[in-house]
Amino acid sequence: MSSGLSLADHITLELRADIIGGRLLPGMALVENDLVSAYNASRNTIREALHRLGQEGLTRYVRNKGVMVRRLGADDVRDLFKVRRTLELQAISASQPLREYQSDRMLEALEATELAREREDWRAVGTHSLAFHQHIVGLLRSPLFDEFFTNVVAQLRLVFCTAPDESRFQAPWLARDRQIHDLLADGDKPAAGDAMSLYLDDSEQLLLQLLAPSSHH
Repeated sequence: MSSGLSLADHITLELRADIIGGRLLPGMALVENDLVSAYNASRNTIREALHRLGQEGLTRYVRNKGVMVRRLGADDVRDLFKVRRTLELQAISASQPLREYQSDRMLEALEATELAREREDWRAVGTHSLAFHQHIVGLLRSPLFDEFFTNVVAQLRLVFCTAPDESRFQAPWLARDRQIHDLLADGDKPAAGDAMSLYLDDSEQLLLQLLAPSSHH
């Protein structure tokens, strides 16, 4: 256990990682008893972790059902993209020339996305693609923003899960992520910013279209 983190912190981080990894899906129940035995933790500790996930917008309490992984709607998507534009575009415009280790991290995420796409593991494609965008925000070199953006990524992951055909949804983005990296590596910040801006507009539109049919139920 890393120092300074309580057991509740650890469980919160692990459950959030399960959401980012696409292992916990919207509408799934988080059953206290199961978590108590899975983590060998007290009921209070589990409650604290679930409470935090609720504060992070990842779970909600449903009467007579308990704590469920949240389903996000169109308003959530708009808000998430407002945050993405602010952080990711600012990260690009304020960035110094890309250092080798920063480029390497981005390329690793792109490589992992590529491999997942070849395996047709679309869930992993979504996860690795988001990791690329975490590295973009990482250019701000702010631990606070990194932590905050990880939570944004977890919420985005829950939106991706609602795509009825994740393959069609995930397929087009990899080439565009790679283009953004290459422009940054070439030191062309204005073009990288434009490419990212367009990317976020298109991605938001697609997600809002995905959510539209479900709002008529």
